Formats: sequence, structure tokens, C-alpha cells
Amino acid sequence: MPKTILRRLRPLLPTLAVFAGVALIAVVVAIAGNTFRYAQQSVEIAGPSGRLVGVVTLPTEGNPRGVVVMVHGDGAVNATRDGLYAPWFEAAADAGFATVSWSKPGVGGSAGNWLGQSMDDRGREVEAVLDWVRTRDDLRAKPVVLWGASQAGWVLPAVAGTRTDVNAVVAVGTAVDWLRQGRYNLLADLDHDDATAQQRREAIEASDRTRALLERGASYEDYLAVTPGDDAMSIDRWGFVQRNLHSDATASLAALGGRGIPVHLMIGRHDRNVDVDETERVYRDALGPALTVSRFDGAHSLARPVMEDSEALGLVTGVMWPRALLAPGVLEDYRSFLASRVAGTPVP
Repeated sequence: MPKTILRRLRPLLPTLAVFAGVALIAVVVAIAGNTFRYAQQSVEIAGPSGRLVGVVTLPTEGNPRGVVVMVHGDGAVNATRDGLYAPWFEAAADAGFATVSWSKPGVGGSAGNWLGQSMDDRGREVEAVLDWVRTRDDLRAKPVVLWGASQAGWVLPAVAGTRTDVNAVVAVGTAVDWLRQGRYNLLADLDHDDATAQQRREAIEASDRTRALLERGASYEDYLAVTPGDDAMSIDRWGFVQRNLHSDATASLAALGGRGIPVHLMIGRHDRNVDVDETERVYRDALGPALTVSRFDGAHSLARPVMEDSEALGLVTGVMWPRALLAPGVLEDYRSFLASRVAGTPVP
């Protein structure tokens, strides 16, 4: 019997060898692609609504020269963004910086519910983390950089404009006005999807109905009455949007401009979520010479556009080689900003 099986398998051996070789290469690539130059610690931080579960990443050699505090964008994001923050952690560590990141309330063991927050609540959470940073002997006397993406655009300037222990800001694809950002996103997606005139009209009308309900503080039941079930947001999301509908960063950006600290805006030329031209214009008006801007051939998250357009490709790349998700030059630019503009900044 074993000899019979062997004879039957013999013609398949070359094919099996190829599959085995490909599998081995995939394993080697995945290991190499997910091996990063930093050390990482799990931490717990006392937040305004209870325990925040997070991580601190540190350079593998020497004491950190500074610390990055990461402020998430929208969504149920954990401390590492399911591993997608690893390239950002590594770039900071290469520049000699530690990074602090935590899971949003209700995510990854953190207490609370992030959908119950206002942008002011998010700001208070960041301030609690900044206070915690000052309790660590290895971080307390170091320059602090706030890094934030997308929705963090309503949090970063509010915190950095009032905290004297923030020495610089890195803003990634941040918006200025909540309502304008939402409309821009809708129209950009319709253009990207080659929507017909009727599809555009229907989408805009639906958006206008929702906006009118939000503006008058309508109940969730009123909203469901005019919104198809498959398209409806959850009751928690409805409350979240109502609380934050009128968020506008213009005033807090002006206050931040008064501090004169370095602000580095990183934006993608293919961003469909945020009108990056408006963001850059408002930031320049408010921040003047304190602002530097880098544009990349990237999407909203600064990923290569193909990674956001192809869910399968983005997933495979994120698993196998997360660094390759980001547009060319992103990590180098970030590392350079930290190393040349911030390292050595005196702590107030």
C-alpha cells in the first residue's frame, strides 16, 4: 500500500515542491516584513473614563530623545491599529523617539465607549496621557510630539494650543470643518465611483435629509423613519455625530499659531476623505512659518492608493509587509521631521 501511494504521488512531487517553496518564501517574507526595530511595552493609563490600555515603543538602543503621543482618527482603533502603526513606531524609534499609543475607550480592554465622546472629551483623554507621560522617568524630561490622523485634526490644535509641554505636532490627513469634510468626502467618492447624475442627486438628497435631522437634534427614531436600514448608522454613531457635528478647528488652530511650535502637515494627493487643499490653506493662514507641509502620492491614510482601492491587496500587504502599505517617502519624511526639527527642543 505505501508503495502504491508513493507511485501515485511521484508525478505530483514537482508541483508539491513548488508549493512548499512558495509557502516557505511567504513565511520568510512575512517574518522579515513584521520584524521591527523597536522594543514594546504594554501599559495602563488612568483616563477620564477609566483605564486605557496601551503600548509604549522604545528605541532598541539608548534612551529616547523624545516621545510621540499618537491620537487616532475615527473608528474603533486599538493601540497598534492591528499592527498597521508598526512602521510609524519604527520610524520614530529610528529617530530616537518613544511612542505612546492606546486603545480607544471600549476597544482592546480600555474602559468606556469612544462613540460616547465629544472632541473635547477626546482632548481631555489626550491630556490625561500627557500627564501620565510626565510620570515616567525615561520620558518626563523629553520633547513631546503630538501625532494625529484624520479626525484627530479637531483634537491636536485644541490640546497643543493650551499645553506648554507639547513641543511639536504632526498632522496626517486632518480636516478643518466637520460638515464641509463630510460633503467633500461624499462628492469625492461619487466621482471616484463614476456615479450617474441620478445616483449623485439621490446621494446628495439623502445626505441633506440626514444633515437637516442632525441640525434640529432629531431623535434616532426620526432618522430611521427616512433612512433605509442597510444605510443607517447605529444609534451610538448617531449620537456621536450629533455631538460633534459643528466641530471646526479654525479657532484652535489660531490659538496654536500663537505658540509658534513646529507643525508638520502630511497629506495625500489622492485623499477622498478630506479636502487637503483647504486644510493646507487654513493651516498656513493660522500657523504661518511654523508650518511645514509634505505631499505624497497617497490616499487619506497616506497608503498607496491601490491599497485602499483593493481590499484584498491591502490586506495581504498589511499582513506580509506593512511598511509597503504607505506611499513612497512617508516614513522617511516623518523620521526626518522628528530627528531634525524636534530632537533637542528644550522642554518648558
